[in-house]
Amino acid sequence: MESNRLKSIREEILQMADIKYREFQIKLLPDTKNFIGVRLPDLRKLAKRIASEDAEGYLVISLIRGTEEELFEEIMLQGMVIGYMKADISDIFAYAEIFIRKMNNWSVCDSFCSGFKHALTYPERTWEWLKAFWTSEDEFQARFGIVMLLDYYINDKYIRELFPIFDSVKQESYYVEMAVAWAVSICYIKYPELGMEYLRKNKLNDFTYRKALQKITESRCVSIEEKEIIKKMRKKENGGQQKWTKRL
Repeated sequence: MESNRLKSIREEILQMADIKYREFQIKLLPDTKNFIGVRLPDLRKLAKRIASEDAEGYLVISLIRGTEEELFEEIMLQGMVIGYMKADISDIFAYAEIFIRKMNNWSVCDSFCSGFKHALTYPERTWEWLKAFWTSEDEFQARFGIVMLLDYYINDKYIRELFPIFDSVKQESYYVEMAVAWAVSICYIKYPELGMEYLRKNKLNDFTYRKALQKITESRCVSIEEKEIIKKMRKKENGGQQKWTKRL
């Protein structure tokens, strides 16, 4: 019965395949080969239905027992179901932790973060839970922790607590560094005074710092005058001295 259910869900996914969308995905995820091209709104619709019927039953057979040859869309679907499921938050965290260990690309990671609305309902408990991920040695677990901050915690209550977290991230993995840069840029856009103060006294590595500046200058929410100031900050201050920052 379990295999039949997974087979039935796979057939639904296959019916939603879009060749043109798959070609688009190939450009975004050149190292990922197991997708067939299903648009996210279609997957979310399926995930909502599964979550309303029997989220935990589905996650037990797909996420915990599962199969080795999963489609990209099947993995994405599992994360979406976790985002929609209704259960005790401790149980949701438990399923999420299993799922997070499966993540191996930025698309699945970021989609899971955006759909994990439980953080809005349980902000304090989710904050405590996320602490284990910010300094993880695993690239996508660390990215998950940072993107969750970006999605749910750039607000009046948490803004001042975010900057020390960004400084504490020492993993020099591309997708982690880019997540931190992205988060720093959004902090600046939403809280320009605090953001500028942080940019002048941060402990980010050179690559992350300069990517944060780049993202700020690319934003339509930042004035031309501000962008000119940010562009001049490519010289990073260090103990009163300025030096050109460069990542070899």
